[in-house]
Amino acid sequence: MEKANTLHIIKLSDSDFVRTLENCIQFGTPVLLENIGEELDPILEPLLLKQTFKQGGSVCIRLGDSTIEYAPDFRFYITTKLRNPHYLPETSVKVTLLNFMITPEGMQDQLLGIVVARERPDLEEEKQALILQGAENKRQLKEIEDKILETLQSSEGNILEDETAIKILSSSKVLANEITEKQAVAEVTEKKIDATRLGYRPIAIHSSILFFSIADLANIEPMYQYSLTWFINLFTMSIENSEKCDNLDTRLQILRDHFTYSLYVNVCRSLFEKDKLLFSFCLNVNLLKHEKMIDDSEWKFLLTGGVGLDNPHPNPCTWLPTNSWDEICRLDSLVTFKYIRRDFERLKEGWKQVYDSMEPHHVPFPEEWQDKLGEFQRMLMIRCLRPDKVVPMVQEFVIHSLGRKFIEAPPFDLGKAFGDSHCCAPLIFILSPGSDPMAALLRFADDQGFGGAKLSSLSLGQGQGPIAMQMIEKAIKEGTWVVLQNCHLATSWMPMLEKVCEELNPDTTHPDFRLWLTSYPSPTFPVSVLQNGVKMTNEAPKGLRANIGRSYLMDPISDPEFFNSCNKPGAFKKLLYGLCFFHALVQERRKFGPLGWNIPYEFNETDLRISVQQLHMFLNQYQEVPFDAIRYMTGECNYGGRVTDDWDRRSLRTVLAKFYNNQITDNPDYKFDSSGLYYSPPEGDYNSYIEYTKTLPLNPTPEIFGMNANADITKDQTETKLLFDSILLTQSDNTSRSSGGDAKSSDDMVFEVAADILSKLPANFDVEASMRKYPTTYTQSMNTVLVQEMGRFNKLLQTIRDSCINIQKAIKGLVVMSAELEEVVNSILKGRVPGMWMKKSYPSLKPLGSYVNDFLARLKFLQDWYDHGTPPVFWLSGFFFTQAFLTGSQQNFARKYTIPIDLLGFDYEVLEDKEYHQAPEDGVYVRGLFLDGARWDRKKKVLAESHPKVLYDTVPVMWLKPCKRQDIPKRPSYLSPVYKTSERRGTLSTTGHSTNFVISMTIPSDMPEEHWIGRGVALMCQLNS
Repeated sequence: MEKANTLHIIKLSDSDFVRTLENCIQFGTPVLLENIGEELDPILEPLLLKQTFKQGGSVCIRLGDSTIEYAPDFRFYITTKLRNPHYLPETSVKVTLLNFMITPEGMQDQLLGIVVARERPDLEEEKQALILQGAENKRQLKEIEDKILETLQSSEGNILEDETAIKILSSSKVLANEITEKQAVAEVTEKKIDATRLGYRPIAIHSSILFFSIADLANIEPMYQYSLTWFINLFTMSIENSEKCDNLDTRLQILRDHFTYSLYVNVCRSLFEKDKLLFSFCLNVNLLKHEKMIDDSEWKFLLTGGVGLDNPHPNPCTWLPTNSWDEICRLDSLVTFKYIRRDFERLKEGWKQVYDSMEPHHVPFPEEWQDKLGEFQRMLMIRCLRPDKVVPMVQEFVIHSLGRKFIEAPPFDLGKAFGDSHCCAPLIFILSPGSDPMAALLRFADDQGFGGAKLSSLSLGQGQGPIAMQMIEKAIKEGTWVVLQNCHLATSWMPMLEKVCEELNPDTTHPDFRLWLTSYPSPTFPVSVLQNGVKMTNEAPKGLRANIGRSYLMDPISDPEFFNSCNKPGAFKKLLYGLCFFHALVQERRKFGPLGWNIPYEFNETDLRISVQQLHMFLNQYQEVPFDAIRYMTGECNYGGRVTDDWDRRSLRTVLAKFYNNQITDNPDYKFDSSGLYYSPPEGDYNSYIEYTKTLPLNPTPEIFGMNANADITKDQTETKLLFDSILLTQSDNTSRSSGGDAKSSDDMVFEVAADILSKLPANFDVEASMRKYPTTYTQSMNTVLVQEMGRFNKLLQTIRDSCINIQKAIKGLVVMSAELEEVVNSILKGRVPGMWMKKSYPSLKPLGSYVNDFLARLKFLQDWYDHGTPPVFWLSGFFFTQAFLTGSQQNFARKYTIPIDLLGFDYEVLEDKEYHQAPEDGVYVRGLFLDGARWDRKKKVLAESHPKVLYDTVPVMWLKPCKRQDIPKRPSYLSPVYKTSERRGTLSTTGHSTNFVISMTIPSDMPEEHWIGRGVALMCQLNS
């Protein structure tokens, strides 16, 4: 458009962008400002507002400190690479906003042109020739018309007697007829060509769907960025490399399969393991949605479980969890599932078989529901009944629709990735905990002949930028390789890196030059580098067996001299195997979420390496094996140094004690768990240990981790939740546009939910009236607790009320829909608690409906306390700040018996499971706790193993008795932490308390404490459902 006028391109990061801009304004040449964010540089202000003025007869403008002449031909263009930018009204007023995001239709036309040009170059040439011929014919006709007019004008007297005029007219007529005939033929040919082109439309539509499936992946991880150019190159390569065929339908099928798989392989290379299945599933669903084989409302239900606050229908089955029943009732509103609620009650025995099965997704559904539901719809039912089995169902669904190869991602291949790169495309390793691609890269460099001096590497950080620049400049000239590690640590240098990559030019860059980058996912990593580079992930292998195997291949264990040099070889080799097993176990415990570790620590090979060397050293220096010393060095320093949570430290010590004890060296029959499969093999050579490791089960049972079988269910449910949460992030656009098929539009639905919440909210607490009724007194600290709690709840109540009112106004168009309100709307559509509420709220992981009901129950608890006086049993979970309540109960006791409060602790007694109407003389009764990882045996009054598939157990009323710490009776018990939510990890708040951990309680137990520590048993104030 502006090519003829020599367009200048600038960026805000250029050092001299203001000078370029000034020159262009003076000489009237157009300027393009690229890659701006949501904020504009203030220096552009006068330019955007066109604040020109006359000075000395010419138009001028002030830019920064200088006044310059303003040429009338000057044009200013600005582009941004942000995918969904929110420009403030004051910015939008100054510029004209144009959306240049590619649309599905535009994408299809572009791909159609490419495929036809490659597949039928004859047609494309013919079409081009026709266009040229048409233009030529029109030119000739115009000439003829001009000639006739000229003849008529210049002839004098009777035109019929003018012989030359007659000749000209008759020859023109012949020529005009010929041209008209040619045009008619050309039009027929053109129609034929267009018809043939349309034959290729299906592949263009198919590929355009694939493009929009990868475009939204960046919402999951900032590193998942793919450019249109990259996509089109891949598409062109598929056309070239796939098998040719004369039959159009067959050829399109071949092309479709080849391109879909080629895209899958190329994208998978840059995805983490957790997102590979998600990607196949999204591709699959998007293709089926286009073919109208998946209903949009069913797809939304699968991801969110429906949105609803109340469920008026009582749960008909004792074995069915409440949230499953709520989801089934919401499922009833979908067309295909009409009457599912009624039939569920009628056929509950049949559904119980599905629920109890080990593989519920393979069990036939009762009666007509078996034939009525398709494979995708069965998934919705399993989502409600057994969410832990959704992931295997998704795998099977992808296999049946796309084929098995779409769930088996090809193994990591550095050579192939290198083959796809060139001197101007950097290669980017996206790092994950425990993966270090450096060793593999050095080996690969040696194989390619780029070892030693031809490869220079640098870890980025403060002050390393200039050194990196020198390395790159040298390598570009000499054609060597440069490796820049940990780009995420050098955020300030990233714009510089972007500039370097953009300035790489095939003409001035040595063809052998390669730039390798490594970085953890980071939002500051330049998008343009990601889009044009070759991205790879290489994660550490998963599973106990692979992990132990990898440890044995690591230096120094793999060094025969080190392995055989200890003066106590028997003890060393046994303890070494135990240590490697421990290393694998602490890493694999992460997959159980908070049951494994409250905070998922990144234990890595350096922790293991130093522990191995210390083990070797201590055994050589002492006569006896110094177990205390190696336990302390490994458990408290090397691994324990990373552990920031006290309860995790307790777990770490307990796990280590299983492997670092005299049993492992002295007792040949010592096993690591009750199954007897895991033990430290007897003394042998290096290979005997590798061989034994290969015999271990591929998927270990939870027993070896110290967990019971329910831990697997928890782990699978978390996996399902993560899958759906991540998919929801990619569905950003679909929620705002309501499809015509929906009974209600999204706006109506949000409006209804907001109105429903508003109608249930009570008025704010009258704190002043409470202070009059419950004044601060010396003997009753609970009055203060009540008044403070009311104040805290009022803030949250006000936030929820205001946001619901504003949403309704925004939907009606009475107020502006701000970014905060938009977030609330999207959260409501997904059935989530909005972030705006969570900032003012107590911690909670519940979905929206349960959260609102739980919030109302808390308000009612405080209201009843105000109306009827101090309750006999306190609902421990109902407090905003639980520690204040616990301190209050100790303070009452301390003042009553005049004992200093800092000498007091609690003694805990779990009471009979019944109602209590009378408060105890001293201390408090509390209810509302849940046991996670174990259950309370009501007959024996001790902790016991959970029942299968029952993940949580409610704890009967507990009596918290304040007494002096030295007087607390000692009895066999387990010290259990109490958390507010099942996430278990919190942050330190300004009061010095954790935002999640409340207190630790002793619970009677007839098993050793280590048994429950391994299971991660804890008390929760609330569940997630």
